[in-house]
Amino acid sequence: MDMRKDRFLWRFKWHMVIIYIALIAVVLLVIFTEIFETPEAGQMPDLVWLLGGFVLLSAVLIMLSKVLKILDALQDNSTKLEKIAGTLEKVRAGLTQINQSTRLSETAKAIVFRDADRQSLREAVLDKLQQQDFDTAYEIIDEITHCAGCKELAEQLRAEADKYRDATDVERENQVITHIKMLFEDCQWAKASTQIEKLIMAYPDSEKAKAMRQELLDKKEERKKILLNAWDDAVKRRATDRSLEILKELDQYLTPNEGLALQEAARDVFRSKLHNLGVQFSLAVSGKQWVRAVEIGRQIIRDFPNSKMSEEIRERMDILKQKVGQQGG
Repeated sequence: MDMRKDRFLWRFKWHMVIIYIALIAVVLLVIFTEIFETPEAGQMPDLVWLLGGFVLLSAVLIMLSKVLKILDALQDNSTKLEKIAGTLEKVRAGLTQINQSTRLSETAKAIVFRDADRQSLREAVLDKLQQQDFDTAYEIIDEITHCAGCKELAEQLRAEADKYRDATDVERENQVITHIKMLFEDCQWAKASTQIEKLIMAYPDSEKAKAMRQELLDKKEERKKILLNAWDDAVKRRATDRSLEILKELDQYLTPNEGLALQEAARDVFRSKLHNLGVQFSLAVSGKQWVRAVEIGRQIIRDFPNSKMSEEIRERMDILKQKVGQQGG
């Protein structure tokens, strides 16, 4: 690209030199010859004006032509750079996903990948396959191969990539739908929604692809009903920890009105949880179990930061830490 740019600049400079030489030649002819003299002193002959105007016009046209060529070349280079940048961004995004998914110690990598990590890697590969960017997809798989303990996963992904690459459009659509349904089972609604929209963009005339939007809504509603039933059961059994666990997940499904309806019951659960933690904290302090007291105190501060109990524990935390140090000494 630099050589091409230098060649344009070199040609442009030579054209400018030729124009200047032509202008100097005209001036010398006017000064040192009599071919342009006129009967009346102090007047320029018409031929000189005509020739000068012609040279000037030619110079302007040549300069304009070269400038346009340079602009076209720059625009072409800019387009190529954008394409290269886009390709690099795709590679970077894929490698970033790998890096995020494999940000474990080498020992942990050698043992096993968690299900979430495997899912993230599959999504990274599938995303590139859907974009028909097979080279990047295989680059990601090659990166996975180099990670200790990931050979089996890499082989699975390579087999899936080969199958997708060699499949017909209908088969590719079915493979993506199968992947989306796996996301439904894991309740990964945001990822599923993203994959559905990509699927519809790839197959805009497919009714099967469009139907996935409604299936997503149905699956979310189904999960919501399951959580509500589990919530009612946990509250009746006074299973505080289980109630809070369900409530955290349930929150994303509730409408504002539904949230208000559960608000009072949720308050009771939080009060019960705070009370239980308070009792455990008091028992730990009474029994001089300072490490246990610090752990429970930190949990109260984290989960109930605005409570009065949290404020009191925060004020006593330094003393508790000193007790831990003395006990350890």
